[in-house]
Order: sequence, then structure tokens, then C-alpha cells
Amino acid sequence: MEQIPGLSVIIPCFNVGHRIRPVAIGAAARAARVLVVDDGSTDGAAEALALPGVEVLRLPRNQGKGHAILEGLRCILKDPGAGAICLMDADGQHDPADIAALMDAFRREDADLVIGQRQFDSDIVPWRSRFGNKVSAWITRMLLGRNLPDTQCGFRVLSPRFAQAVVDRVPGGRYETEMAMLVFAARGGFTLAQAPVRTVYEPGNRSSHFRRVRDSVRIYLRLAQAMVGRC
Repeated sequence: MEQIPGLSVIIPCFNVGHRIRPVAIGAAARAARVLVVDDGSTDGAAEALALPGVEVLRLPRNQGKGHAILEGLRCILKDPGAGAICLMDADGQHDPADIAALMDAFRREDADLVIGQRQFDSDIVPWRSRFGNKVSAWITRMLLGRNLPDTQCGFRVLSPRFAQAVVDRVPGGRYETEMAMLVFAARGGFTLAQAPVRTVYEPGNRSSHFRRVRDSVRIYLRLAQAMVGRC
């Protein structure tokens, strides 16, 4: 496979153990630059990565996925030649092979933000995930007037201009930062697109740090703020 010229991949991670290595290897085979943002991990997995084309940015303490994403974007944007920027999770639930589909949609739609669209009718998807995604998709459609079947997928591609706008305007946090990014794109006149990606769920995967109640409340609060024009 050939690397995509100018493409950078950011992989935020926090205590994901052995799962990070195959993700980084797969990303490095497809992108010119891979940046793993270690959000204060204590397992040493990210620090131990010594792979061609893979850099590790270590944050001194755990602040949340959203903060790690913003730090990664700032780092990549320091390069004046930076092109498209892909975000993907470190725990193996995003298949690096799907970067091609995201980039196809990015080019075809001349998009600023492409979001991976998973298939939630699969039996492997936990019912809580199916229900939560349907609720957030419905709320997003009501508030923003956009039909986005998968609002919570973290597998995304950003244009450099949108990435800079996100760094300048979107606050850091945990998982709600990704929703804030979507809201900002929809309300800011940026071009949004979606692309199909594989639905990967590993039974018993304890590397996910999503807190169902607290983080869901944060995400819906971000949508509520959008309704009153505060996001």
C-alpha cells in the first residue's frame, strides 16, 4: 500500500496497553506522519513505541481525550506543509484500512470534516451504543438540521483550515470535544461529510475510558449549548 502524501494521523491514547502498536503500524503504512498523543498514561505502552514514521507526544498528566486531540492538532499545524489530518482511536476499534474511505470522501466532497459512519444494525454493537447513537443523531438533526447517522465516531479527517479553527475556537475536554467539533463545523459553515467505516467491537475491551453516564451528560450538554448559541 502507498502512503497518502501530506496526510497526518493523530492517535490520542491513555493506558491502552498492547492495542496501540498495531494501530500505529497500520496508520504509518498509510500516512506521511503519525503522532501518538500520550495523555498521561502510566502503562508505558506509548513511550515504548519505536516505529518508523511514528512520533510520541507525551502530556504530563491525564486531561481527557479532547485535550489530547487539541494538543495533537497544534503540533501538526506547526508544519506549514501539513495537509489533511486524520483522528483515530488507539484501542483497535478503528481499522487503519478505512483511512482510504475517509480520504476518498474528503477529496470527493472537498470537505472540511469527514466523520466515519459505523453500521449500528450489527449484532456485535452493544445495545447501549446503538441507543445512545440514535438519540444523539436525533437531537443533532433537531438542533442543527443535519442528518448525521453517526455523530459520535472519533474516526475523522479534518482539513488544515478547519483544524486551525478547532484549535482556536473549540474547548478541550473529554469526549464532548468531538461533539463540539461537529457542532462548530455545522454552525460555522464548514463542509461536512461521512464515509462508511468498519464496526469493530472487542468483547471485554477494558481500554475504553468512556464513562457512560458522566460522559453522555457532557455530550448532550454540548448539544444543549449549541441550541442556545453558546457553542
